[in-house]
Amino acid sequence: MKIISALLLLVCTHLAAEAGDSSLEPIQALRIAGHYRQALELARTELALDATDARLLNESGELQFELGNLQAAISSFQQVIDLAGAEQLMAKWNLARVHRYRGDLPRAERLYAEIRAGFQTQSSVSARDLYAIANATRELGRSDPQLFKDAVQLFDRAMRMDPSFTDAGIALGELLLEKYNNREALQVFQEVLSKDAKHPRALLGLARSQHFDYSSEAMLTALQALEINPNLVPARVFMSRLYIELEQYSDANFEARRALEINPLSLEALSMLAVVHHLQRAAPEFARVERRVLELNPRYAEFYTVLADLAAQNRLYREAMTFSELAVKLDPLSWRAYGLLGMNQLRLGQMQAGRASLERSFAGDPYNIWIKNTLQLADSFADYVQIDKGQFRVVLHRDESELLREYIHALTAQAYRHFKTRYRHQPPDPIRVELYPDHADFSVRSVGLAGVGLLGVCFGPVVAMDSPAARERGTFNWGSTLWHELAHVFHLSMTDNRVPRWFSEGLAVYEERIARPGWGGDVTPDFLLAYLDGRLLPVSELNNGFVRPSYPEQVIHSYFQASLVFEFVETRWGFDVIRETLAAFRDSKSPASELTGRLRLDAAAFDAAFDAYLQDKYASALRALKQETGQARTAAPAPDPEQVTRETAAPDKYYDQIKLGTLLLEQGNLDLAELFLDNAQQLFPEYAGDYSSYWLLAQLYLQQGKREQAERQLANMVAINAEHYEAHQLLAQLRAQRGDHAGAAAALEAALYIYPYDLEMLGALALHQASEGDWNKVARERRAALALDPVDKAEAYYQLAYAYDRAGNRAAAREQIVYALEIAPNFYRAQELLLSLREHESDPAEAQ
Repeated sequence: MKIISALLLLVCTHLAAEAGDSSLEPIQALRIAGHYRQALELARTELALDATDARLLNESGELQFELGNLQAAISSFQQVIDLAGAEQLMAKWNLARVHRYRGDLPRAERLYAEIRAGFQTQSSVSARDLYAIANATRELGRSDPQLFKDAVQLFDRAMRMDPSFTDAGIALGELLLEKYNNREALQVFQEVLSKDAKHPRALLGLARSQHFDYSSEAMLTALQALEINPNLVPARVFMSRLYIELEQYSDANFEARRALEINPLSLEALSMLAVVHHLQRAAPEFARVERRVLELNPRYAEFYTVLADLAAQNRLYREAMTFSELAVKLDPLSWRAYGLLGMNQLRLGQMQAGRASLERSFAGDPYNIWIKNTLQLADSFADYVQIDKGQFRVVLHRDESELLREYIHALTAQAYRHFKTRYRHQPPDPIRVELYPDHADFSVRSVGLAGVGLLGVCFGPVVAMDSPAARERGTFNWGSTLWHELAHVFHLSMTDNRVPRWFSEGLAVYEERIARPGWGGDVTPDFLLAYLDGRLLPVSELNNGFVRPSYPEQVIHSYFQASLVFEFVETRWGFDVIRETLAAFRDSKSPASELTGRLRLDAAAFDAAFDAYLQDKYASALRALKQETGQARTAAPAPDPEQVTRETAAPDKYYDQIKLGTLLLEQGNLDLAELFLDNAQQLFPEYAGDYSSYWLLAQLYLQQGKREQAERQLANMVAINAEHYEAHQLLAQLRAQRGDHAGAAAALEAALYIYPYDLEMLGALALHQASEGDWNKVARERRAALALDPVDKAEAYYQLAYAYDRAGNRAAAREQIVYALEIAPNFYRAQELLLSLREHESDPAEAQ
């Protein structure tokens, strides 16, 4: 090590001599590269020549601070202050940092005030002075949030005064990111990197900005920073966080410990280590780290705030709430902790307490866009109604509560009975189900921001999701989504919320797929192409596909792939092993091996077995897609229709078949189009997308007048793809035309789970149910029609009264017929029905 240090000193001194610059440059070069001890050694050498060099003393103190030598750092900074020179404001800022790090807030705040006062009294200030003043202002902003605006301006002034002073730019980016202004933060980090593309702290800032936007690039950027400075403690801490989010706890543990090797007193690294211990249920280890942190800083609320944040990201919402409460006890000005407390109270259905916590958070930090959005959403809760029935508390917007409540109650009750039997478990708490007709509101309820592409979310005893009004018709099956989220309720309850993300999501999709034909989606060409391209992850790494996707479709692909894993496991080993694995997660310290251990396979063997299953299941489609070139996947052929013959229909390329069939159908060449489309279906029978061979052949057969064949195509299609609204409606029409009212009703009932707002469809469904004598369902559909506020309300009340009468509920029938006659007193059919009801009332036999 002495030889290496000597060489580094020689090189850096030589570079400085060549540049003709001060002795500070080689020290800073060593520091940027992470050679802190060598930089400190060189600083000591220079200080031996001039012990009053304030800039060197500050640099030396900062190096001591980065290594965890707090007392030595204090000594260096105090020497600068005693010199009363140009570096005094920077030294006071550095000294305040150390005091705050040790939990001595009164001393730190006195220094902040002195620095701010210096800004008023000094005749001139340097960029470094402005940087110190900006940092002090930023800290004082905890009790006066308007000061954050001053801090932004001061950092910006420092940055413009000395463009080479990168610390000011990095601090500005960090402050903007802290205040949720990632757009401007990203611009600042990019500006710094345009001047110094290899600055490790600027790269770390960029990584944090990318992480804010859920970009998978964040880890790669952080690794770039660590290539330049392997000893950058904040980068190691950030990497530890990323691995925790990926549920890769051994890697997270390594990064935290690597950071502590550099700085044994790093509170941030100790906090990450505590998170790992907590998530791995290592209670004694967690307690030791907790004691160590509070010994170093008895007021370090961020320890519990980090625990709360990452516990919530790992779906441990009750524990997140507890940690948030501990944080605000340590620091009543921890607005972030109040925000986390409120968000998690809302996630657990504690609506009033959650709102109160959020209001307190927002009063102290009005820049938190998550809290602002959530409070605005909470203001709209007055427009919602809660309907309690059985184990459920269903919360609906008042404009659609009458329409949706019955359909939701029926589905939730069925799901509860099914999952209670299947999992042999009953969640202890009532289940709160919230449906939002505006996707932006649901998005805010989920993560605090609008624009998130989720359909539903489960917090344990609370489910939130889009209502069918929140999406375009035909893009969303709300019944399937609700079933998925209710599966999560059972999974989280059984495991005390400690279930790997891929396991829970894959199992919930699998539950969708076996609940109803066509629910949960099925295989798509792009999924199999991703498999052929080697982009699908092995099961042992599948969590990464949910948390840090590497290509745009990977999250969707991971959902479906994970569902296939459970299809494979139940097919080969039975459902008991899945249920037993779920139960084991509750107390497991090695969740990654719980499933494979029960199957008596290691991870590699299970990955290989699943891969073989997938290849066998989709053998035909894989062969057909494997023939495609990259160009053929995207560029549709445009043959001359006169040159297309039966002989050109090579049966080995799926895309060729579907594209040629579509083109020929559009051109009216039905016989030849049928050949190509049928070939496509034979190659890939599992795919029933919106414009798949099933839909196209159905259209073709209708043009040919072959209704039976068209009906068969549509029935096969919706058995795979239950989200195609038009296919359900057309199938119902074809069935009704041949007198199959039960089949027509089944098709339209399936369509209700896509879009229940179609009055004409509700009327047709009621007529088919009436033909089958199912008057209770007819009444349900008539009530739904009334909830849609039809133009002819008298007719709607009459139809409901008639359904009640036929169902034997004459009291309800009389009530509804009165409403009809109040609107239209001369309504003849209503008058007749009322007369009939009165005759029944006067009949002694009926009265009995």
